[in-house]
Amino acid sequence: MLLIVGTVRLPATSMADARPAMRAMIEASRAEEGCFEYGYAEDILDPGLIHVKELWSDQTALDRHFASAHIAAWRASWPVLGIGERDLRLYEVSEPRPA
Repeated sequence: MLLIVGTVRLPATSMADARPAMRAMIEASRAEEGCFEYGYAEDILDPGLIHVKELWSDQTALDRHFASAHIAAWRASWPVLGIGERDLRLYEVSEPRPA
């Protein structure tokens, strides 16, 4: 399994405009085969900082995701929304278990 975690930053003033684009991206990604989790969370203490968490079954599923129309649309919205700073990390993980 592949886990992606990290952050994306945009101007806090762009959050209202970004929410519909983020919602569309989340909904489409969650519907993809091989996607177990996909979410964005706004940082309460740092306006404009979005925490990203994705869990994919394997590299094939992630490659399909990167080639999807919804990710192309999401990336095309970045200049308008002011998204520039991204810090995402990919980890290979084992099956989840209760903590």
